[in-house]
Amino acid sequence: MKVIAMIPARYSASRFPGKLMQDLGGTPVILKTYKAVATTNLFDEVFVVTDSEIIFETIANAGGNALMSKKVHDCGSDRIAEAVEFMDADIVINIQGDEPFMDKVSLRKLINTFQNDTRKEVDLASLMVQMKHKKDIENPNNVKVITDNNNFALYFSRSVIPYLRDNDLAVKYYKHKGVYAVRKEAMIDFYHQEITPLEAAEKIEAIRYLEVGKRIKMIKTDVEAIGIDTPEDLENAKKFLKS
Repeated sequence: MKVIAMIPARYSASRFPGKLMQDLGGTPVILKTYKAVATTNLFDEVFVVTDSEIIFETIANAGGNALMSKKVHDCGSDRIAEAVEFMDADIVINIQGDEPFMDKVSLRKLINTFQNDTRKEVDLASLMVQMKHKKDIENPNNVKVITDNNNFALYFSRSVIPYLRDNDLAVKYYKHKGVYAVRKEAMIDFYHQEITPLEAAEKIEAIRYLEVGKRIKMIKTDVEAIGIDTPEDLENAKKFLKS
């Protein structure tokens, strides 16, 4: 089973333009993410896929593997799918470029999901971490996920799901972490499907996979990575490095 890691890297992020080139401990965020993924030694190959010459040159000049997108894409999965369509790969791990602290244990869990899936019942695997603080649960930047009894995703939303009607119930809330492991054929099916209405409304690409019938296995993790979506996140990441 050939497993490759692909890191989509768009320069003009809507909430924090140019965030991937921001300095984080003396290194641009995107390069720190690339190095963190490459040094896990879990992958046959690691690539950054970008629409930006600056990002491309940053990775290439550091001796990394970078690819330029040929088309304009609305989400990371489309950008990756264009790049991998004719590559030799079985499983593609989509790691967001703004996740510089991605941990090896969580990535290994994703890969193991497919190694253990002898019936090929899983199209995608992804990570979720429990949220316990009200401000985190209500933050629309934190994508929430609800699952069935076998931990297959039912829906993702920026809204608070589930809605707690009775306050005396013990309900757990889970945040979807920005990393996917995808069977290549599922990613290509995704790529050739138009953006779906719910995906467009929520701006969550995982919803398109659900809407076209793909099964997403959610894996629990206790590791709370620091994704960089806002300038405040960047400052928190800098504090984390110094701690």
